[in-house]
Amino acid sequence: MNKPRLAWAITGSGHYIEECLNFLLTLDDVDLYLSQAAEEVIKMYGFNLNEIREKMPVYRDKSASSPPVGHFYKGYYHTFVMAPATSNTVAKCVLGISDSLVTNLYSQAGKCRVPSIVYPCDISPEMETTAPGGKKVMVYPRKIDLEGTDKLSTHEYTSIVNSVDELIITVKARLVFMAKESDA
Repeated sequence: MNKPRLAWAITGSGHYIEECLNFLLTLDDVDLYLSQAAEEVIKMYGFNLNEIREKMPVYRDKSASSPPVGHFYKGYYHTFVMAPATSNTVAKCVLGISDSLVTNLYSQAGKCRVPSIVYPCDISPEMETTAPGGKKVMVYPRKIDLEGTDKLSTHEYTSIVNSVDELIITVKARLVFMAKESDA
């Protein structure tokens, strides 16, 4: 097996999706996983899935059993990133529900002690985000959504990041750590 890779999942949130995707596309050795809603949202924000496929493997949520999650058991991934993550996905992860490709990935990463880095779309009581078409809008996450983010931060092998900048710093630090581990 070649060196372990990064697994990155996108859910149906548009919250800073452009920035997340632009960063993701600068990385090497990444497999991208998309929820069904993510496929729709990516198109709404003007990204071409075929162009993304030219850069990295893309797995879509099309099967009931989510076969690609088995990669975690083979040591194929060193880190799982979920960015951006909807409140729905966060709530399912908090409750241990793994009924989709992305929630299965999070579950299996944890069961294999693979660290997860999660950028939830609901991180503060009021936030500015970009709607499709580029307009800046204010959103006001509900108390239950913020509680879900807080609860997810207590899960084993899970790091929550609160901004795109923090996501970039955390992922880059993890990649540096993994590079040192592979050289040792």
